Parts: sequence; structure tokens; C-alpha cells
Amino acid sequence: MKKNLRNDSALAWLLLIILSVIWGSSFILIKKALVSFTALEVGAARVSISFLAFLPLFIKYFKEIPWHKYKAFIVVGVCGSGLPAFLYAIGQTEIPSSIAGVINSLTPVFTLILAILFFNGKLIKKQLFGIILSILGVLMLFFIKREGQIAFPIGMSLLLVLATISYAVSANTLSKYLSSVRPTVISVISFTILGPFMLAYLLSTDFISHITETEHGWNSLMAVSALSLLGTFLANILFFRLIQLTDAVFASSVSFVIPIVALLWGIVDGEIITIFHFLALLFILGGVFLVKSFKHKSL
Repeated sequence: MKKNLRNDSALAWLLLIILSVIWGSSFILIKKALVSFTALEVGAARVSISFLAFLPLFIKYFKEIPWHKYKAFIVVGVCGSGLPAFLYAIGQTEIPSSIAGVINSLTPVFTLILAILFFNGKLIKKQLFGIILSILGVLMLFFIKREGQIAFPIGMSLLLVLATISYAVSANTLSKYLSSVRPTVISVISFTILGPFMLAYLLSTDFISHITETEHGWNSLMAVSALSLLGTFLANILFFRLIQLTDAVFASSVSFVIPIVALLWGIVDGEIITIFHFLALLFILGGVFLVKSFKHKSL
């Protein structure tokens, strides 16, 4: 038993690191995809390509699908895959990829808040302080000024915050209602629910002409394809497996490393990063660290 626990612990931490690197690179890929495509096209393409990748697995695992849990599957599909794909693409039309990565680190905070409000979670004082600290970090980020003006549109920033709340809804729903379902099956159903609609919408846009007629069309296609196949297809399977090994809050702590990876990509890509961005990140991650005291299975 102890050996199995150690093996599960090692696997959980390995998955956490891999996911952090993959998802930390997602924001720069969104940025590159937006060079040639509209935000709605990027969101729809991300879901559509992932849907096509999952389609063979849908056929393979069809008999294993517990259709009676369809409500939970819909929530996980919409909140964990569909809505964030569009919110991040829209938000990053005006928000740098590095800042999007920093805001994403709020996911564990909202996971805890929702766990307390709707999933019978308990709050201790240390966690309350963590929530306050994280919120202060985000407020600091929102009001960083450049040449006397607020650097980032607050409305667009709030869309990214909404995306983290959406992820938190999905993580808690999965942890409570789908923990016994094979991770691959969860991913398959999540995208099968959304995929046909997203693909139909995508084909009704100028997506194809943007590939062939714009200067960086093919590069943007490669970016959104990598975003879909690595950041969505592969990462969803790994993330759902991680939640089953641990719980929603531990799994969402990938947010510790994601913003660091995103900031590094931002620096490489020439984005303006100041000491205040790192200070805001320290506040947020400090809050997330306190929030993570939320009890999870032994690791």
C-alpha cells in the first residue's frame, strides 16, 4: 500500500510539472494564433481541432460512457474547455500573454471558494488570508500604469478572471461527480459535446481564407494546432488523471508554475515586464500557497 502511495505521489508531481510547462506555453500560442485569426476563430479552432483528435477515442470508449452523468459532463465540457477557450482568446486581444498567465494563477483560489460555497469544503483563517492576498495581487496588476494610463483594460482582464472561475467550476464538478470515470472518457465527452457546434461555426467564418491569404496564416495555424493538440487534447487527459490521483485544489496548483513559464515566454517575445508584475505575481502565488492548505488526499 505504501509503495502504491509513493508511486501515485511521484506520478502526481510529474504530471503537475508537465502540465505547468504545457499550459504555461498556451498563452504565447494564443498570442501567435491571434496574429492571423479573430478571437472567436481561435476559440472555435482550439475546441474543433481537439474534438477531431478525440473523435477516434469517442468510438473506442463509447460503451464505457456513463450517459446518466450527462449533466456533469456538460458542465465540465462548457466550463473546462469551451468557455475559457473563447475568454482567453478575447482577453488576449488586448492583454499580453505574460499577464494572462499571471491572472490564470487565480484558478486554485476560485476552486477553493467554490468548494466552500457549493461542494462542502471548509475554510480556515490561513486560507482566508490567502484569498485576500491573491485578490490584492490581482488589483495591483489591474492598476499598473504606463505613461500615466492604466496599462491593461480592466474589462478584458476581468474576462480572464472569469475564465479562471470557469476552470474552478469544472475542476470541482469533476472531482465530486466524475472521479470514478476514466480520464480519457471525460475528455472525449467534454469535446464531443461541444465539438460539432464549434466546427460548424468555424467553417462558417473566414478561418480557411485567413490561413491561405494572410502573411502569417500558416504560422498561426501551427500555433492553434499546438494549442489544441498539446495544451488541450493531451493536457486535458493528464489534468483529469491528476485530479483523480489527488483532488481539484491540488491539481489546480499547476498555477504555481504556469505564470512563471508564461512570464518567461513574454520576456522572450519582447513584452514589457516590470518589477510590479513580479510583485503582483508574488502576492497571488503567496495567496495560492496559503489556499493550498485545503485538505487533499495524501501525497
